[in-house]
Amino acid sequence: MKIGICGICGRMGVSVLKIMLERRHVLAAAFDHEGAPRFGDDAGRLVGGEGLNVTITAINRDDVRKADGIIDFSAPAASMRLIEEALSAGKPLVIGTTGLSDDQKKEIEKASRRIPVLFSPNMSVGVNLLFKLTETAARALNTDYDVEIFEAHHRFKKDAPSGTARRLLEIVRENMGGLEDAKEVPGRDGIVGERTKNEIGILAMRGGDIVGEHTVFFTTFGERIELTHRATSREILSSGAVTAMEFLAGKPAGLYTMYDVLGL
Repeated sequence: MKIGICGICGRMGVSVLKIMLERRHVLAAAFDHEGAPRFGDDAGRLVGGEGLNVTITAINRDDVRKADGIIDFSAPAASMRLIEEALSAGKPLVIGTTGLSDDQKKEIEKASRRIPVLFSPNMSVGVNLLFKLTETAARALNTDYDVEIFEAHHRFKKDAPSGTARRLLEIVRENMGGLEDAKEVPGRDGIVGERTKNEIGILAMRGGDIVGEHTVFFTTFGERIELTHRATSREILSSGAVTAMEFLAGKPAGLYTMYDVLGL
């Protein structure tokens, strides 16, 4: 496939580039913001290889049209700009950008009525299994179990809590009776009183080079259930993103997730 990458100068963008080249796909477009490292350079320099004859540039319609689809790990504003051009060109999108607002997510859903869009806060096979296990546990349990979500990432991550942690929160709300409108508690400090049944704690840690860790705790008197996923390599995410783009080839317009890719 001829694939474009938006946010190519970031850690995920570089990792996606490596994986897609290993799978013998062709880089057709390379997008990032003007202040990004290597902006204006040949994208091949990002992986220390020979030139790929693709210049890293701002999002533009001509380059979007050159690709069979675009993989996006950028920033919310850039994702919205990319959607405009993808709609104009009729190109499929794989969106892994996090930190999106509810209104921006609605724009993604709206775009999926005209083009195929795969949107997931995490492209890892293991994390998507964690999503499914969390769904199963939330359906089986009730509000006698207190739910808390913990996530940890590297010191450079800009948004918190992570998109994956927020998706885990949504899954619990959607599947555990009595928690549909549970209050999100991002941290506790001082004399906050007893924990209520109608809240879900969501806690973030940042440090070093942690690729990603997520744990969902279901805790009651006498027992505790912990569902944990730890990523030790960014390649599991980039590999999943490339697999997602391969999956979208020839698909009709619609909003897809990694569940569709994995057949879950």
